Amino acid sequence: MFRLGRTLVRYNSISAKYQAKLAQKAKQVGAASVEELKLKLADQIEQTKKELNKIDPLAELEAYERKQAMKAQATKPAIPIAKDTPKLPYKVLNDYVDLDKLKELPRREIEYIWKARFQDKQKSVHAVIDAVPFAAMYANAFKNPNFILPLPRDNGYEMHFVQWAFVGPATVHCMLTTVAEYKLHGEYAKPHTTLSFHQEVSDKGVILMNGVIENDTIPMDEAQLLVLNVQRFYGMGEQNEKKLKLLKQFTTGDDGFSTEDLIKEATTF
Repeated sequence: MFRLGRTLVRYNSISAKYQAKLAQKAKQVGAASVEELKLKLADQIEQTKKELNKIDPLAELEAYERKQAMKAQATKPAIPIAKDTPKLPYKVLNDYVDLDKLKELPRREIEYIWKARFQDKQKSVHAVIDAVPFAAMYANAFKNPNFILPLPRDNGYEMHFVQWAFVGPATVHCMLTTVAEYKLHGEYAKPHTTLSFHQEVSDKGVILMNGVIENDTIPMDEAQLLVLNVQRFYGMGEQNEKKLKLLKQFTTGDDGFSTEDLIKEATTF
């Protein structure tokens, strides 16, 4: 679904690196295979699950919706917005390209301009996404605005928290931070990866995405793997029932949510 720019490595390259890390970890702990590694780490996985179950994503979503509603009511203009109105607190598509001119172009030229805009940005990711599959991703994100995704570490797995924010009528953010950072700072946790999805030219059949990776916090290839799994869990639609089931279970706090199943789905390519 994502047609990624030069800053993202190919799917097979990411998969190979990920599997290599898992195999290396298995060797370190004396496991004959990745599957045996998961069995050896079963206790640790269960403990992680118990800790993560303390997070109440529904409560956070309700609090977020209340804040947004109060903010919208407080800032509702009584007169038409003037041209010299201060900029929004988040970037929209027009902050990166001339939107009026972009709307006059065909899809192919829009894709070329977007890729050229970010080709020299070392800490960024970008993509051109088909509007139809993005609609499924948007719907899944709206229903399940929080989730967790694993990354392999020497002592097991490190969990990363996914947070979606619908900041404007044509702008959606997806933020990634470690669960440890989120537990420490809550909604004020600083994300190591922030993706912005721009829908202003969706009538051309495309959604434009760009993102920033704080690579002093997380290596680029690990952030790219997380971005890939955001796509795999949120953007596959009904084609992947297991991943959708995990999303729904996490959102509702279902006791059936299994961190072991999550790791299996996230690490199986």
